[in-house]
Amino acid sequence: MRQRLLSTVVLWAFIGLTIWFFRTPGALVLLTMVSAFTLREFFGLMRGAGYAPFSNFGIFFGVLITLSPWIEAYFGRPTHPLMALATVVFAIRLLGERTPENRVESLATTIFGLVYVGVLLQYLVRIVTPLPGDTVSADGRLLLCLWLIAVAKFCDVGALLTGLAVGRHKMAPHISPKKTWEGAAGGIVTSMGVGALIAWLARDHFPPHLTPMVAAFVAAPVAAVGIVSDLVESVIKRRANMKDSGATIPGIGGMFDLSDSLLLAAPVGYFLFALP
Repeated sequence: MRQRLLSTVVLWAFIGLTIWFFRTPGALVLLTMVSAFTLREFFGLMRGAGYAPFSNFGIFFGVLITLSPWIEAYFGRPTHPLMALATVVFAIRLLGERTPENRVESLATTIFGLVYVGVLLQYLVRIVTPLPGDTVSADGRLLLCLWLIAVAKFCDVGALLTGLAVGRHKMAPHISPKKTWEGAAGGIVTSMGVGALIAWLARDHFPPHLTPMVAAFVAAPVAAVGIVSDLVESVIKRRANMKDSGATIPGIGGMFDLSDSLLLAAPVGYFLFALP
């Protein structure tokens, strides 16, 4: 627990300082790293489950897909063909590089990784990428992204503490035996409080409609899908018979163990923000 707490403090300090000094470019670099390491560990889990995804090219295309909103805004080039191009490349490769026993699984697990990690994380990039005629400042977008990350991750903290204190009823005993309904409720309430607090502190930068009260209610579904996202990662790890997705972060595990709750929370938060 001490190592986990120390790693959490160091991570938040690193994220905060990077965004404070480097603003949008710093956030984009961080999101690129999260996408690359999460995909690397996801494909590692797929190999552990007995499949053979195209890991290196999968990471390459996945990172491009994650960064596609920024690529479109900065270079003015459409990026919607990336997924189709990746599918074509992997379909051609599997004919010569995989056996008949694993060709379908190789293609399926690679494309699933691009969608589940690359496409979903791109919504964080959509949030932080400034657009012409924006009604939200660049700093406001960064704060919205931090709000989303904090709401999703503090749900984990609230759920853990509440579950340890009063958890009785198992949520999904065959997937994640330690999760309880009481813990989930405590996590969501914690996220609502964190969401309201950040909205109040950043009220000069947030969109006018995102008051602390509204932010608290928006935090509830974001936290809820974050819990679902965490359970999905548990399903994947159980299929691979692995406890952690990696050992990138001492006390926490791999990057996938850190980013799991953000994957479903990112698009939900983006749509609820109603950003252009």
